[in-house]
Amino acid sequence: MGVVAEQISAVDSYLDGLQHARKPEIEALRRLILDAVPGLVERIKWNAPSFGPGEDDRITMRLHPGDRLQLILHRGAKAGADDFFRFEDPAKLIAWAAPDRGVLTFRDAADLQEKSAALPEILRRWVACTTR
Repeated sequence: MGVVAEQISAVDSYLDGLQHARKPEIEALRRLILDAVPGLVERIKWNAPSFGPGEDDRITMRLHPGDRLQLILHRGAKAGADDFFRFEDPAKLIAWAAPDRGVLTFRDAADLQEKSAALPEILRRWVACTTR
């Protein structure tokens, strides 16, 4: 079994055992991410699914508190000190914790569905502009 297959199996195993009020949304969001940005590697980080090219995480789910689901868009554990980094969000879905760290919040299945049309393009652009 290859490294990617082993990591996918680890995420599958994690999700199989996960007790979470938003589990259907977590699974739908996971599929949306993997379909939107082919070739991402997924693993468990911060007790949740995380995605990125190779070893570099760029998109990480935040599962707690359990009343909502969030995606953290980041530049990895060692983000550069680039004070000029900016990311355009025409749909205004991202809350910015810092210029290079955004949070997308999904309150429930309907909210995820509503935001799903804009999400793939946001994720593709995020990975492209944060990957060296």
